[in-house]
Amino acid sequence: MTDLIQLAGQPAVWAALATLVVMEVVLGVDNLIFISILTNKLPADQQTRARRIGIGLALILRLGLLGTVAFIVHLTEPVFSVLGQDFSWRDLILIGGGLFLLWKATKEIHHSVDPDPETKESGGSLGFGAAIGQILLLDLVFSIDSIITAVGMTEHVPVMMVAVIIAVAVMLIAAEPLSAFIARNPTVVMLALGFLIMIGMVLIAEGFGAHVPKGYIYTAMAFSAGVEGLNMLARRRRRGAKGAVVPAGRVERA
Repeated sequence: MTDLIQLAGQPAVWAALATLVVMEVVLGVDNLIFISILTNKLPADQQTRARRIGIGLALILRLGLLGTVAFIVHLTEPVFSVLGQDFSWRDLILIGGGLFLLWKATKEIHHSVDPDPETKESGGSLGFGAAIGQILLLDLVFSIDSIITAVGMTEHVPVMMVAVIIAVAVMLIAAEPLSAFIARNPTVVMLALGFLIMIGMVLIAEGFGAHVPKGYIYTAMAFSAGVEGLNMLARRRRRGAKGAVVPAGRVERA
């Protein structure tokens, strides 16, 4: 308790906390997009529960990993080399997670472009247990990457825990609106799947030792989202203009 009081009185700790919260929220966007797309494929009465379970698992994993910081740090140590390239357990986890994201996003794009009639008639193409299993797998990948990044920014575990709890709370609040928005706008689904492919490629590149600045990735995502927002606005304006051309029951004279 005394340690917490001492930490609370240090301005540098508050600055680190604010930075960590922002970083954790930004990193959580990737996870949240995946959870939203995946749970939207479930029956309507299961979607909210699946989202809450998925985000809850993300919190449990992050806090559990923070309790084993010493072990997590060792995950960055090389375990073997191939052609002069060192690989750690973190690298292997990132590569595996990136490959899974590529496979999953490509599969979802294929279903969007060439949907299976039987799947559409059944109303759901994914079981609840399968959805939770896939969410748990990506939660693990994103959690390890998130915690390793946090460890590099501060040495105070309580600060990391508070930042993680705040970030996951933001994810929980944003989950429902984001999922509803994606469900209402089919073109946004394709854009989000494109984001997942890009994130998967970045994870693989990071696993092979190629550092990709996160600022570039999120700038590209923000630009693409902005263009899609303009497209949605243009479509809404066109629909409004068509509906207001000639009032119902009115006949124009020549």
